[in-house]
Amino acid sequence: MKTLPLILLLSLVSLPLIAQEDIELRQQKNQIDLDISDLPTAFFSFSYERAIGKHISVGLGVGFKSEDGLIQFSGIDTDRIQTNDITYSGYKLIPEFRYYINESVDGSMLSGFYVGAYLKYSDFNSDLEGTYVDSQDISHLFKYEAEITVTSVGLMIGYKLPVSKRFSIDFLIAGPGSGGYDFKLDNVIAPPDEFYDDLNNALDEYSVLDLIGADFGFNNNNLRSKFSALSFRYGISVGYSF
Repeated sequence: MKTLPLILLLSLVSLPLIAQEDIELRQQKNQIDLDISDLPTAFFSFSYERAIGKHISVGLGVGFKSEDGLIQFSGIDTDRIQTNDITYSGYKLIPEFRYYINESVDGSMLSGFYVGAYLKYSDFNSDLEGTYVDSQDISHLFKYEAEITVTSVGLMIGYKLPVSKRFSIDFLIAGPGSGGYDFKLDNVIAPPDEFYDDLNNALDEYSVLDLIGADFGFNNNNLRSKFSALSFRYGISVGYSF
């Protein structure tokens, strides 16, 4: 009989804790994320997501890039043009909209499969320097300061996996889109005029730029090249909801 009051006392003590836990769960409509797939390239990307319904959320991502990183892009290496390895720094902004297939449970943070749309703006700076061998086999040094801006829109599909009450892993599986690319060069050490045809061909065929279907048109009177091409997003993020 002495155990009955003890059981009742424990039940009364635990009820507020359970209620508080339910309230905390219902209040998880916000989430902050760190994109861990960007870290090897020295890109520090964070995002904020806000649930505004049982299926819908909106978010904003911000990323900052330094020139350091474990992954580097090799320079241009053709018969006529050789450059240093390509490094760049800058930032990106990504507002996005998501629709989750599953409803939010008791108002908790949305999870599971989702589809959505995004707008991405990137602004980067880089130096391009090296040597150029002209048609007379004369070697020339050149150096440019470059600015690259990209504005793209696209769709996305992904899956957010809850691993605890507050933590989750977000897999952005695919984010195909279309982007407007704007490359600007500023002469520091100028090469001869014939350099630009060789540069355009080399850039069009350069790894990532070849993949998106780049089409450069630099010339001695126009050190700016603009074109539309494919863009894409992917990534893995770790998130905390509150």
